[in-house]
Amino acid sequence: MPAAPKSPNQPILPDVLYPGLRLVFCGTAAGKRSAAEGAYYAHPGNLFWRALFQSGLTPRLLAPREFHRLPEFGIGLTDLAKRHVGNDDELPRDAFDVPALRAKIESYAPRMLAFTSKNAARAVLGPNVVYGMQEQALGSTRLFVLPSPSGQARGHWDLTIWQALAICLEPTSQRQSS
Repeated sequence: MPAAPKSPNQPILPDVLYPGLRLVFCGTAAGKRSAAEGAYYAHPGNLFWRALFQSGLTPRLLAPREFHRLPEFGIGLTDLAKRHVGNDDELPRDAFDVPALRAKIESYAPRMLAFTSKNAARAVLGPNVVYGMQEQALGSTRLFVLPSPSGQARGHWDLTIWQALAICLEPTSQRQSS
């Protein structure tokens, strides 16, 4: 069932942010399919939900419509462009609200913020980002850059970087006992 139309002041997809999260994912903007379904990473070709499960970040494969359940696993979601829909190349130049993202992250202070593409990371951190853990931080929140799970970015896909994110999030004692 398609989502109800949104007013221009409402975000396309709601943030899933709470204090105490271990991880928040930040994308650029909702794709057309996600906006139509009212769910993050809803296109069937998007590997986001499979990557969460295959990397061990969730104990089972979730469907996009279950995005609101992610806090049960210590995970949240947001986007840089909350009021725009489409691929990065279709967004207006001023679509990304970096100050709003910074304010949210400083307020909720998750342990880690993972950008789901280099485009999202570059908008916040500048042009020189690489996949993996970043030297920069936002307050106490560590930063990580992932390859995009979008089907359109399949040439850059690498599940091992998502697995590295999961390892970074494991408590030190759990890593030592493995």
